[in-house]
Formats: sequence, structure tokens, C-alpha cells
Amino acid sequence: MKVFLSYAQADRDAARFLAEGLARFGHKVWDPADALFPGDNWALRIGKALQESEAMVVLLSPQAMRSDQVRQDIEYALRSAQYKGRLIPVLVKPTKDIPWILKRFPIVRFRRDRDEASKQVAEYVEHGFELVPAKS
Repeated sequence: MKVFLSYAQADRDAARFLAEGLARFGHKVWDPADALFPGDNWALRIGKALQESEAMVVLLSPQAMRSDQVRQDIEYALRSAQYKGRLIPVLVKPTKDIPWILKRFPIVRFRRDRDEASKQVAEYVEHGFELVPAKS
């Protein structure tokens, strides 16, 4: 399955670790750090990758929540049927700015056991998940 990876540059090490883990589980990861080069039409390349991907892993951190690109990626995934049940938020650094809608998704905690987190993300990519019911 093709997975779009969205994150802030400050979270590059975590992104690389997750990308390697997903690849070990047989998924093809589109990582902007590996796919975009100076002189490329970045908007076009990102748009094409978003259309071709079947899942999105978004790394959550204070830096990511301040990134316009990460927020645009999240908005795209929320509006696209192809990402239903396959928008996987991964908390890499504590942040209070997580969009309210993502709080209804199962959030993978990356800081504890990175190998277990990678396995959990791979399972969500492969099988999807159901949204957590809203609290009343």
C-alpha cells in the first residue's frame, strides 16, 4: 500500500524511523524529504502523491501543528474518501494544538516503544480503523 508521510522538518528522524518500519511491512512510503528536489514543482508533486496514496501517516508535534503544509495535508486527507480509516496520527512530541477532529482518531504514541509504534501504524495502514465515538 502507498503511504503519504506528512511531518515537520524537526521531526525528520521520527519520520525516517517510521518510513523504514512501514517499508519492512511491505508498504511503499512517499516521504517529501526523499521525493522533492530543488527545481521541482513541489505543489504538483505533492498533489500527485496525495492522489496516488491510499493512507496518510501524519506526525504530530508543536512544529508540525505550526506547519501550513502539514495542516493542508491533514485537510486533504479528511476530505478524501480514499483516506477513510487510513489517516493515522502519530504523536512524536506532546502538543496541545492537535486539531479537534484528529482527537477522535486512534493516536499512536511514538515516544514509548518505537518498534511497537511502527507495528501499530503498519496495522492501521493495512487494515484501517474505526473512529472513536465522540464524547457527549
